[in-house]
Amino acid sequence: MTEPLLRTCTRTQGNNEALKTGEVSPVGFGFDFEEVPVLVHGFRRMVRRLDFDISEMALTTYLVAKAHGAPFTAVPAFLVRGFHHGALLRDAARPVTPAELVGGRVGVNRGYTVTTGVWARAVLRDEYGVDPSKVTWVLSGDEHVEAYRPPGNVEPLAPGRTLVEALRQGELDAVIGVPPQEGLVPLIDAPETAGFRALREHGLYPINHLVVVKDELLAARPDLGAQVFDAFARAKRLYTGRLLRGQIEAPTAVDETHRRVAELTGADPLPYGVDDNRHVLEELLRHAVDQRILERSVPVDELFAPGTRDLAG
Repeated sequence: MTEPLLRTCTRTQGNNEALKTGEVSPVGFGFDFEEVPVLVHGFRRMVRRLDFDISEMALTTYLVAKAHGAPFTAVPAFLVRGFHHGALLRDAARPVTPAELVGGRVGVNRGYTVTTGVWARAVLRDEYGVDPSKVTWVLSGDEHVEAYRPPGNVEPLAPGRTLVEALRQGELDAVIGVPPQEGLVPLIDAPETAGFRALREHGLYPINHLVVVKDELLAARPDLGAQVFDAFARAKRLYTGRLLRGQIEAPTAVDETHRRVAELTGADPLPYGVDDNRHVLEELLRHAVDQRILERSVPVDELFAPGTRDLAG
């Protein structure tokens, strides 16, 4: 019997590169990869048109889509993680502290539900006492999930403007998710140090992306969720093994962060599976409710496909 090829969207990066090269092959199906140059366009195509059978997706995009009835479900393979203290930038010529954002205006690259924005606002709330409801959030784009409606303290950027222009002209106090560039500096001093401090003190290495599978395929093939998880987990273990043995040629900043996380925790820096990530997922859900991205929280296990909730990788 010929194994089905499933149309798949995921970015080529260290922990899934072996899937793209064929060094790791799935069991029970095959990947038919479509390369999407701008990954967030793939998220939008999956949310709005179900263009893929399997897709990488930003975590809060998934939460919002699921809350609005999207017919796909995640498996607990967490492809992207990172610290978000450095995502907050200000104009180098205008000193601003996190506390001074209260009553101010902060630009957000793309939509309010962007996962980086959620984690950055969580940093402001938990580490600096900034209530997100006391800030006006100014968006440069729209939401992947068209049915979502943001709270009243969220507004669009004026047409024809960019966040950087608005920041430099004093219309914004800070921005989130804008690429680093000349004249912009981190709002939070020593953001990398602050991120590792959060890891030491709170056990947080935030999750940004996971993997989703169409519900109709999960229903038709009860083992598919576990098979997808297994393939991504085997590829990830190859990557982390090479990373920790110093066998990555020309390691990136992301590679180096993963290595330092492993060194600090003495554990896998990219654990897959629900139980090893329950604390981080519960934190994200807490902030999503606090920021009015979700109306209510849900049990973590319910976010993931049956047959994958007890897996670890």
